[in-house]
Amino acid sequence: MNIRFDGRLVVVSGAGHGFGRAIAQSFAGLGAQVHGCDLSAAELAETARGHAIATRVVDLTDRAAAAGWIRDIEASAGGRAIDVLVNNAGGVAGQTPRPLEEVPDEEWDRIFAINVGAAMVLSRAAAPAMKRAGAGRIITISSGAGLQASLTGIQAYCSAKHAVIGLTRQLAHEFGRFGITVNSVAPGFVRTNPSTEKQWESYGPEGQAALVGRIAMQRLGSAQDIANAVLFFASDLAGFVNGQVLSVDGGR
Repeated sequence: MNIRFDGRLVVVSGAGHGFGRAIAQSFAGLGAQVHGCDLSAAELAETARGHAIATRVVDLTDRAAAAGWIRDIEASAGGRAIDVLVNNAGGVAGQTPRPLEEVPDEEWDRIFAINVGAAMVLSRAAAPAMKRAGAGRIITISSGAGLQASLTGIQAYCSAKHAVIGLTRQLAHEFGRFGITVNSVAPGFVRTNPSTEKQWESYGPEGQAALVGRIAMQRLGSAQDIANAVLFFASDLAGFVNGQVLSVDGGR
């Protein structure tokens, strides 16, 4: 079976770089009508270069703006439902490890807002039309940090990614009767942005070698590896796959 998404309406959050860029470009390359958002207009422009991807700068911590983006996409498509929603936006928000007693409320809250809050509000906004259509795919990008302690050492990030997996499983249970599947891709360590580069450099040569040595395939993954897993969950091949978490980490 050739995986194609011709005519499908696909929405990707955090599409400005890394996983989001690879996901958006992959769907566009397979015929989908793709919409992506991020905080950086310049990064979104780079994502869209050479691809039919509509972009908008959206701060997903502004829940009204996030929901408004979904409504505008549906309206631009003539009121039709979104076929595939990829909740990719997230990350550590530039934070670095520190003892829990030194973690300010605002840092904790921001990580939860961009990882869990954004996934919740976009899913909530897209759900009514998906339910009316009797179909839809929602895919979250969680992390290996949602299944165990995080290599980042950032408590809020680890907790938020666990919460993303919890949200995924709960929505799968709630939405399944409407023909909507909800699944999650849990990446291992992938070098895709300044935060992961800083983390990689902090390990030093010995730590880097040790990290790679713990991976069965003896290499780090790529953003395209993550995009490929998302394409599977969105495809007809995964029509009866629901509430699942797929670790894409090369085997640990």
